[in-house]
Amino acid sequence: MLGPVEVWTDGRLIDAGATRQRAVLAALAVDVGRPVRAESLMDRVWGDTAPPRARHNLHVYLARIRRVLADAGAPEALVRRSGGYLLDVPPATVDGPHFDALRQRADVLADDDPQRVELLRRALALWRGEPLAGLPGEWAARIRQDWHRRHTDTAVLWARSLLRRGEPEAVIDPLTRLADDHPLDEPVAAALVHALAAAGRGAQALAYYARVRDRLADALGADPSAELRQLHQAILRGEITVPAAPAEPGPPTGTAGPVARPDPSRPVPAQLPSDVRGFAGRRAELARLDALRAAADARPGAVPVALLSGPAGVGKTALAVHWAHRVEGHFPDGQLYANLEGYSHSGVVRSADQVVRGFLAALGVAPRELPVDPQEQTALYRSLLAGRRMLVLLDNARDAAQVRPLLPGSARCLVLVTSRDRLTGLVATEGAEPLVLDLLSAEDARALLHARIGARAEAERPAVGELVRLCDRLPLALVVVAARAVVRPQLTLAELGAQLRGGGLDGLDAGEDASSVRTAFSWSYRLLTEPAARLFRLVGGSTDVPVGTAAGASLAGAERRDVRALFAELVDAHLMIERGPDRYGMHDLLRVFAAELSGEQDRAGDRAEARARLFDHYLHSAHGAAALLHPHWDPVTLPPAAAGVRPEKVADHDEAAAWFAREREVLIALVERCAASGFDRHAWQLAWSLTSFLDRQGGWHDQLAVQRTALVAARRIGDAAGQAHAHRSLARAQARLGRLDEALGQLQRALDLFRALNDLANQGHTYLDLAEVADREGRRVEVVENAEAALGLYRAAGHRYGQAMALNAIGWYRAQLGEHDAAVEACQQGLALLREFDDRHGQAATWDTLGYAQHRAGRPAEAVAAYRHALALYREFRDRYYEADTLGHLAEALVDAGDPGEATRNWQAALDILDDLGHPDAERVRRRFTDAGET
Repeated sequence: MLGPVEVWTDGRLIDAGATRQRAVLAALAVDVGRPVRAESLMDRVWGDTAPPRARHNLHVYLARIRRVLADAGAPEALVRRSGGYLLDVPPATVDGPHFDALRQRADVLADDDPQRVELLRRALALWRGEPLAGLPGEWAARIRQDWHRRHTDTAVLWARSLLRRGEPEAVIDPLTRLADDHPLDEPVAAALVHALAAAGRGAQALAYYARVRDRLADALGADPSAELRQLHQAILRGEITVPAAPAEPGPPTGTAGPVARPDPSRPVPAQLPSDVRGFAGRRAELARLDALRAAADARPGAVPVALLSGPAGVGKTALAVHWAHRVEGHFPDGQLYANLEGYSHSGVVRSADQVVRGFLAALGVAPRELPVDPQEQTALYRSLLAGRRMLVLLDNARDAAQVRPLLPGSARCLVLVTSRDRLTGLVATEGAEPLVLDLLSAEDARALLHARIGARAEAERPAVGELVRLCDRLPLALVVVAARAVVRPQLTLAELGAQLRGGGLDGLDAGEDASSVRTAFSWSYRLLTEPAARLFRLVGGSTDVPVGTAAGASLAGAERRDVRALFAELVDAHLMIERGPDRYGMHDLLRVFAAELSGEQDRAGDRAEARARLFDHYLHSAHGAAALLHPHWDPVTLPPAAAGVRPEKVADHDEAAAWFAREREVLIALVERCAASGFDRHAWQLAWSLTSFLDRQGGWHDQLAVQRTALVAARRIGDAAGQAHAHRSLARAQARLGRLDEALGQLQRALDLFRALNDLANQGHTYLDLAEVADREGRRVEVVENAEAALGLYRAAGHRYGQAMALNAIGWYRAQLGEHDAAVEACQQGLALLREFDDRHGQAATWDTLGYAQHRAGRPAEAVAAYRHALALYREFRDRYYEADTLGHLAEALVDAGDPGEATRNWQAALDILDDLGHPDAERVRRRFTDAGET
């Protein structure tokens, strides 16, 4: 309970149920071993807001808690006694009472007794965060406040005991965190001031005292306590000395203090890229980073930030990754890594919001826990890092504004930033420690070549020195030269140097490292075959997203088998990187170099045509795959693909879904790239092609991002149809996320645009979406009106498939109004139409509606059969949201059909899916599940 209310057994977390159920468990656990009356339980759980069926709900929760405890190996732990309900487990198995027991045992021992220190340490180690986290109500708030006070008192006693034993350093970090949480707590402040002074940090102690004094005066209009004033005078008089540590070995204090115990349910991210092969040099920089880490461990303060800056190719990322691997053992709670793409060729920088969402996923945040507001996402990220010892590596930052939202609040973390910019704002405001990288020393540059090339370097030492000079000691240039030496073993290093010296060496005299890199790259580039050189130029000049063989073939207007061999040639030359199966990318400098070459060697028209072929490739591939995901809706009309484009073809629904899953990140990025490159029509049509896939996979946050870009692009070129589609897709994502007011406004704008276009079918689609929003808001009359309006538009347009879907919707809404016969008739008409199209997805929706109507008409057995038809079809199409929706309906029918056990299993399956998707319907299903539970 000293954190979220959880049940553990043998290192395994048992699901303790919904919020109210956990509240009942907590209300029993605080009085473990003593009976608690039902009235007291209800008062603790609901207070003055108890629902009419509170006693019934309590019995449901108690029955479920028995099952939870049975799953934990304690089937008899919850018993009914004359005085109420009793949780009959050893007090030591409940962390709150165990905390109190350890504290009581410590209180009878002397302050400097090693056993007292250990007992207090064990008590504090039970603390896992906010007590009774997430439980509502006045009773939980009172218990929470009381435990906070006991925790703080215990932490102060533990610190004073260690101070008496001469171990001030061990308590400074925990006391600093505690003081941050309780800035007006004078015993905590006194313990920290004493610890700082006893550790020989008198200046810090005096500065902290001054801050506390000012804080008390501002907040309370009071002076510091007598204890604080006496400590202040003692420090000024030099009366607090650094005590000697005890001679006898004491208990380990590495984990002492208010630190959470390892939680097996929380993942430990390990996101660092692979360590750098053949890393050499940078001893001074590594030593400075080591010193920063040691200083951060030894002193309280803000989160430490190290900033590695320097020109492109100087080895910032290599140094950061290498050092991070060296010290990863100091960060047992994990390492987070993100490439911020601050200098990508497209100019589209990765936003902090995107990075935060990625970090939250790595930290185990399920989609259901992801707040909609980006600021709340950042707050959740910082909350999860609070108290944890983690390393955060932010690579390739553009500016300080991109970095700031990604800084943790915990001083136990360390942040390492790399950038081509000096980020002076980060240094000035956040106190980042700047470390500017220069070229390698000649000795370190030679060591790097020796490490990469091997024995040949030792045998040709003069040639190695010449290569170092020609590469101007720039690490990236040296790596490229070393790669060429490795793949061309028939050439001596002297011959390699002669080749390098013979071409483009004027850049080396400019004194600019960019020129040095260009020289090294041009030397490797000239050894390529002409087709590989052309592909290199076109990739670098056209895109900054990883591409596969098929996309490369369209880009080059070549055959796939030929392009596959060309990519292999480029990878061997270290001019491209294989980022995964059939995924090829470039280092930023290589991309700039390739773009420069393309500007010099390729006609402007050829470059524009290549980029258009690439964007056409992805647009036509996605459009074709989308048609298989939803074959009976109306696709947007695309202009023909450019000559030479070879879109990827998929055979069926499953292949289409797999293709979208594989290309998802590339497609999302390309919507931005198309818009940024002036291909606005491609931007909105590619976003449209993503709509069905993202909707079915629960990718609603991504849907919002791409459709906003699509809307801007469509407006820029005055494309009314593009704007209408973007508004409608935005609305669907907002509705899925529970933002119904926003969705309603988007749908109204879409409807106005479709009317202006006289697009009857899409007006019908939009009216069906309006009906769905009205249904979720409980506006029953408008629901039917909108669905009937959709049906009329579809009939006017001769759109038989739309008529089928409208009839399905009318059946659903009329069933909700109690018009069951009309609902069944509408569904049967809809099913007949859908069979004409062999639309199994539409049939699934209509079977679900038919089941609903039959259930409400008092025929639950028929409803169960209909729902099972729908469920099988939704599973066939991997439509997770509607699978969950139908599971909930099936559970309702099963209860009335006399099978509550099967109903429970279906409700649980629905909850699992909705929780995984982060869908707001999860709470509604959870409440219904609770209300219908067994007593």
